[in-house]
Amino acid sequence: MSRVAGFLVAAAILVGATGLAVFMVSQRPEPERTPPPSQIPFAITAPAQASEGSIPVFGAGTVRPRAEIDIAAEVSGKVVWVDPSFQSGGRVREGQVLFRIDAVDYRSEVEKARANVALQRVEVLKAREEAQVARKQYEQFKERQAESGETSEASPLALWQPQLEAAEAALARDDATLAETELNLARTAVTAPFSGVVRTESVDVGQFVAAGRGVARLYASDAVEVVVPLSDREAALVPGLWDLRAGDGNREVAAQVVADYGGRRYAWDGYVDRVEGALDEQTRTLDVIVRVPEPYGSGAQEAGHSDDADTDTAADGPPLLVGKFVDVELEGIAPDAYFRIRRPALRPGNEVWVVRDGKVTIVPVEILQRLDDDVYVTGDLEAGAQVVVGGIQVGTDGMEVRTASAQAE
Repeated sequence: MSRVAGFLVAAAILVGATGLAVFMVSQRPEPERTPPPSQIPFAITAPAQASEGSIPVFGAGTVRPRAEIDIAAEVSGKVVWVDPSFQSGGRVREGQVLFRIDAVDYRSEVEKARANVALQRVEVLKAREEAQVARKQYEQFKERQAESGETSEASPLALWQPQLEAAEAALARDDATLAETELNLARTAVTAPFSGVVRTESVDVGQFVAAGRGVARLYASDAVEVVVPLSDREAALVPGLWDLRAGDGNREVAAQVVADYGGRRYAWDGYVDRVEGALDEQTRTLDVIVRVPEPYGSGAQEAGHSDDADTDTAADGPPLLVGKFVDVELEGIAPDAYFRIRRPALRPGNEVWVVRDGKVTIVPVEILQRLDDDVYVTGDLEAGAQVVVGGIQVGTDGMEVRTASAQAE
């Protein structure tokens, strides 16, 4: 092939490749055009829930007895009988005899005292008779003196007044001794001062007990108490807290005590009995005392914590035992209107960002109660208002934002 023909072939190949490239470029598809992303920030919102009625005040504490005492004999002696129920965990009623002390010596003392009283009564009768005789003799002597014109006064001793007073005082002394010996005899039977549960006991037949030395510990079973530490802000939500007086039976502030038992939650009704008069120096909280009557009645099982398979078993709830750690819900004040919002909606400075017509409105609020997930507030809100709970970290009044509901439109 000549040199010219070679150049022509190369030129034809180059022209054909160029034309093919131009054709392929002209046939390529147009790229999809998308609008630039919006510069308006996206906000996550949740509705503010309007509430009414009492604001719950939540706390926790440990159950303790309403009253707890040491059981001790008031006289010394050997134990001759112990009630079978008088042992750790036993239930006793008010006035029940717990144990008895050997009463032989105390009966002897009573008999001696009665004999002394009988003898002393005879002495009093003798002294009274002597006093009457002395009085009559003095009256006769006084009449003879009046006839002769002479006058004189008889001494109290001659009229047997001191002797009679001494005899009567001795009788009173012996009566007191008899009463004391009878009381000591009655004290050989040790009784329960109130209905309760025996926490500890260390007495048995044949044991010698000393007067005043504790042999058992008993706590009342008619009611228990729960000490609930509250901050001053939480305590301010309890209505009439500082007007409560211990033991006055005022049950205006209702409370509910909840405890876990066997994987279920049981509740007991109670009331706020009183508040301690000083702040706790370590926690700087106020101790509110909640009293629960009849703790040994079965607690009511909370809704949503029962198993269908174990309905019969769950019907017999446990008692509210001393030492149990429990949750407590108090019935707080009831403002005219307040709202419950999610905790992330509360911003620094006690502000809430509300989205209205796609724009942020900063609303100041007053905090009533803080919980783990919710906050109770008052302010210029309305039911169902969409408050910002996430998505943006900085907000200004009037700033435009996008929300999930706006995007759906």
